[in-house]
Amino acid sequence: MIMLPVTHRVWRRVVCILKTSSPWFAPQRSLRRSVGELSDAETIYALSSGHGRCGVAVVRVSGPDSLTALRKMTGLTSGRLAPRTAFLRSITDPRSKELLDRGLVLWFPGPHSFTGEDSAEFHIHGGPAVIAAVLQALGSLPGVRPAEAGEFTRRAFHAGKLGLTEVEGLGDLIHAETEAQRRQALRQMSGELGLLYQDWSQRLKRALAHVEAFIDFSEDELIEEGVLNQVDRSVCELQREIEVHLRDERRGERLRSGVQVVIAGATNAGKSSLLNTLCRRPAAIVSAVAGTTRDVVETPLDLGGLPVLLSDTAGLRDSTDSVEQEGVRRARERVEQADLSLVVVDSTQLPPDDTLVPDFLQGHLRSVLPSREPPEAGAGADPERCLLVLNKSDLVPLDRRERVEEELRRSPGLPPVCFLSCHTSSGLEAFLSLLHSHVRTLCGDPLSGSPSLTQARHRAHLQQCGLALAQYHHYRNQDLALAAEGVRLALTSLGRITGRVGAEEILDIIFRDFCIGK
Repeated sequence: MIMLPVTHRVWRRVVCILKTSSPWFAPQRSLRRSVGELSDAETIYALSSGHGRCGVAVVRVSGPDSLTALRKMTGLTSGRLAPRTAFLRSITDPRSKELLDRGLVLWFPGPHSFTGEDSAEFHIHGGPAVIAAVLQALGSLPGVRPAEAGEFTRRAFHAGKLGLTEVEGLGDLIHAETEAQRRQALRQMSGELGLLYQDWSQRLKRALAHVEAFIDFSEDELIEEGVLNQVDRSVCELQREIEVHLRDERRGERLRSGVQVVIAGATNAGKSSLLNTLCRRPAAIVSAVAGTTRDVVETPLDLGGLPVLLSDTAGLRDSTDSVEQEGVRRARERVEQADLSLVVVDSTQLPPDDTLVPDFLQGHLRSVLPSREPPEAGAGADPERCLLVLNKSDLVPLDRRERVEEELRRSPGLPPVCFLSCHTSSGLEAFLSLLHSHVRTLCGDPLSGSPSLTQARHRAHLQQCGLALAQYHHYRNQDLALAAEGVRLALTSLGRITGRVGAEEILDIIFRDFCIGK
């Protein structure tokens, strides 16, 4: 432990840190509230379970008047209320004393509640009339008002019950529609992602504290020579970890919002039939008339627990029809944005000479996916981003299909190819297995490895963090104050993800590690 005397420069540095106007300190001051501020908050109420008829509905109340509301609605006294214990009570209107329902009530004294405030819950029958009567009765109490959207979770965040990443995980869990989404959201809500970012923040705080101390005390030779070398190593290690974290190919974001799978190809290849086959309903019009689909038809799909947003597009061809031209433009735009393209080809249109089929398919891919043509001539489309579907296979003799498949196996550069008949469902199982494998690769396993990025805002802030750390290296040997500002800006970016950064935390490290002024 280094013992350093208090000098006027020490206090100048401390005051500078405390009074800084940098947005680095904004998260702690603006996002968190003190216990006193929470106790002065209004009491809010809302239906916390789903809307519509159901067996049981939950009405939540949170705020300083929760206990009063519970007493007036149920007649329970403080002496009979045990925290977190369910009581079967008659629920009445506090004004007219009319019986509204009979159900379970629970009392959660703060800070041991979801919001950190005094809270109560009414578990009532889920009929719309019962719910409306209970909500109306609560609204008649003085100092009690309906909650705004997300206000319970906001209060939990302000009370320190949840970090920003955990709040986002809770929102994702509520909206999860597939098994993989549920797993990822639950992992994020448990705090794994927040803990990773908090660890990075702690390391940056320590690095910044050491740089600040070196600036103040290096002239007095009171700081060890290796302090800045330790900071250099720490910043480099952190940069590498952030770069690895960012090189996830958007797996977590895809899993959260759904993999964009686009069906593309020429007119009358069977694209709409494939859409209807995959979603098992007539989502798109199927007609023998070429150019039936003019706009993008979207439908969500649960593919073996993985979320997919499936899009059918207009057939790609030259047309003088202005409406069809717009449909083709939108189709190409959607292909540009797709995570995975299903390029559908009419099997009956393949060249009669089997040896010409690979070149024919390569040319077709270049016409459908022009922007994805790799720089190496003849290398073909990205096999991870494309599947070739040879539709109408029921119209092609079996021996012909076998010869084509053998020819394709000898031809490198093509993405995986499947023979499929949307009419008879022949080949559907093999195609679904291949499609699921590709989507799983694009999403990754939400339970393995370090937690994935799930929000675009996380990615943006981490990229800013990386740029700020590069600023540290740029100014390291030129101007140490500017280098320290780079670390400070990096810490700002991480703080905007977690909502937990404050000036006093830096001061704690300075005083603890260097014992300034004892």
